[in-house]
Amino acid sequence: MMQFIVNFFLLFFASDQQFDDWEGMDELEYSSSFMQLMASNDLILVVLGVSLLIWFTLLFFIVRLDRKVARLEQQTRDHDS
Repeated sequence: MMQFIVNFFLLFFASDQQFDDWEGMDELEYSSSFMQLMASNDLILVVLGVSLLIWFTLLFFIVRLDRKVARLEQQTRDHDS
C-alpha cells in the first residue's frame, strides 16, 4: 500500500503535463454539462468549491454531534440528581 501511495505522488508531481492541456477541453461542445461547467470556470475554483463544501459539511456534522452530546450530558446530570 505504501508503495502505491509513493508511486501515485511521484507520478502526480513529476508529471510535466500542463493544466492547459486538459483532455476535456478538446471536445467541450460534445461533453456533459458538468464538464462544461468545470471548463467554463477556472479549475482551481472548482477544486476550491468542492473543498469548501466538504469542510462546511464536516463542520455541520461536528456542531450537530456536539449539541447531541451536550444534551445527553445534561440528561444524565438531571437523571443522577
